[in-house]
Amino acid sequence: MAIWFSLCGVALVVAYLLGSFPTGYIAGKLLQGIDIREVGSGSTGATNVLRTLGKGPGALVLVIDCFKGVLAIAVVYWLFSFAPTQNLLPSTVNIQLWQSWMITLVGLLAILGHSKSIFLGFSGGKSVATSLGILLAMNWQVGLATAAVFAVFIAISRIVSLSSIAGAIAVPIFMVSLHQPLPYILFGIAGGIYVILRHRANIQRLLAGIEPKIGQKLATETTTDS
Repeated sequence: MAIWFSLCGVALVVAYLLGSFPTGYIAGKLLQGIDIREVGSGSTGATNVLRTLGKGPGALVLVIDCFKGVLAIAVVYWLFSFAPTQNLLPSTVNIQLWQSWMITLVGLLAILGHSKSIFLGFSGGKSVATSLGILLAMNWQVGLATAAVFAVFIAISRIVSLSSIAGAIAVPIFMVSLHQPLPYILFGIAGGIYVILRHRANIQRLLAGIEPKIGQKLATETTTDS
């Protein structure tokens, strides 16, 4: 049992480290020799990279950050496929229940890692792209439905933060409507709240009517973005 708990602990640490991988920061350093946290909104997320470095780097950061979430969940699937073959999974463990809780915890740690990266002094982005990757790996229907909500809002409003918030609100609704396990529903609620809280400054700008649309620059320098 101790070995199994240790393996689960390692999976949690790996998930946080994967989430912490500072894609946007690395892009800024490699492409323009800048610290992305010191320009634009100060975020390492794809939106600030898009505004600061351009469409190509922004798209690349978005894809990689999304893949971080997919990879974090893949670690859990691998663990639960590998452990039984090596007799590492205790016979008393309910595999389906344990796996769903592990996926939930791993997902939350990957989200935390992206926004509070250990490699960047616990700074980062808003975890939107990483959350999408987690959702796609957790349940592809929920992931695609959330992406569709984002796409509709971005097409209408051209505001990334508003679209991200709408997606965050939609996640637990999709989890419930698609009859997902309780741990996944709790992930949708906790992850959605966390993403929304990470958009506090954006919400203030939305209420003030000064939140920039795609292609626009921030009116003032801030320390947060998506």
